[in-house]
Amino acid sequence: MAQPHRISMLGTGLIGDFYTMTLQGRRGLDRVEVAYSRSEERGAAFAGRWDIPHWTTSLKEAVEHPATDTVVVGLPNDMHEEAITLAAAAGKAVLCTKPLARTAEEARRILRAVEDAGVFAGYLEDLCYTPKTLKALESVRAGAVGDVLWVRSRETHPGPHSAWFWDAAKAGGGAIVDLGCHCVEIIRSFAGKQNRPVEVMCWKDTLVHPIEAEDNAIALIKFESGAVGQFEVSWTFRGGMDLRDEVAGTEGTIWLNHFLRTGFEMFTAGGNEGYVAEKAESSRGWLFPVGDEVSELGYVDMFADMFDALDAGRQPAETFYDGYVVNAIMDACYRSAESRQWEPIELEWRGGQTAPIDRDRREFDGLTVIKDEVLPDGRRKLILKDETSGRFEDRIV
Repeated sequence: MAQPHRISMLGTGLIGDFYTMTLQGRRGLDRVEVAYSRSEERGAAFAGRWDIPHWTTSLKEAVEHPATDTVVVGLPNDMHEEAITLAAAAGKAVLCTKPLARTAEEARRILRAVEDAGVFAGYLEDLCYTPKTLKALESVRAGAVGDVLWVRSRETHPGPHSAWFWDAAKAGGGAIVDLGCHCVEIIRSFAGKQNRPVEVMCWKDTLVHPIEAEDNAIALIKFESGAVGQFEVSWTFRGGMDLRDEVAGTEGTIWLNHFLRTGFEMFTAGGNEGYVAEKAESSRGWLFPVGDEVSELGYVDMFADMFDALDAGRQPAETFYDGYVVNAIMDACYRSAESRQWEPIELEWRGGQTAPIDRDRREFDGLTVIKDEVLPDGRRKLILKDETSGRFEDRIV
């Protein structure tokens, strides 16, 4: 049976608003009882906006407050370890926004803290819970695309909302840490979480903004099965937020567009100055509103899974170990961008081994069938290979 939970919300920025909106407006059982903010002004405004009984500028007080059983971390990346360590020591369930940490070593310490304390811990990777992603994952697991060969994930927008994101020391990096963490976990979800990520090749650069962190990056991730993941991230994309994923397998293909050009388009020449969607750059002209933003971005299903898992005593779909693996992959991306070569992914692997993708071999007339196709005039053509001579030939059958 679902149990009501009382929450300490750490952070009063955009993500805190999204989280609180979802928790108090959707599942219905759960309430934010305590809010923590580094600013008295923002804390008071946040508590008033969401009808939260208690707010404080003391992180320790917010975590240890006797009215709550769960801590949700929506803080800048450099504060995650302190907040989670406090929550683990208090014996409270803890849910942390993405990325789990700035580096794999920091993530490993966080993981050990919750495991040593024996507390429930969930990784709030919302884009793995979008309705389209959940449906696509069901299809992949049911064999609809066969063996997954290649996964591409793209997240681009005009840049983050808060100042700390742009500070490489506080954030741990730039667009890779901010956006690549989403893409990496989406790729892992489709390629299979038991499929060990082996090595990466990454390019990054700072093309537009006067900052030390990268504002654009592209990476390839090789998996033990032979599958490849590809991500593209940017803080310089103009026109809103572009979230797209593609999955290619031996038996099928999936294309997903989560945010732009999803069927809701509107033009206005009027004086509309209201909110359109996250990262939207204009409220006039052609607009691409989002019908139910917290659902389309995965927050609803994410929190349902987290609290259902907590109530049932099981692991959620996204764990702190997953967050640690994501950090390890991103660390390798940064090393590769500097070395300009493939870099191994260094991590404590718990997923076992994955067999190589099976190459299904079919024969015709003693030759290996490479391709079987129907021509425009209706004839059937095979492309065949003689394994002895290595010769390829066309054959109409």
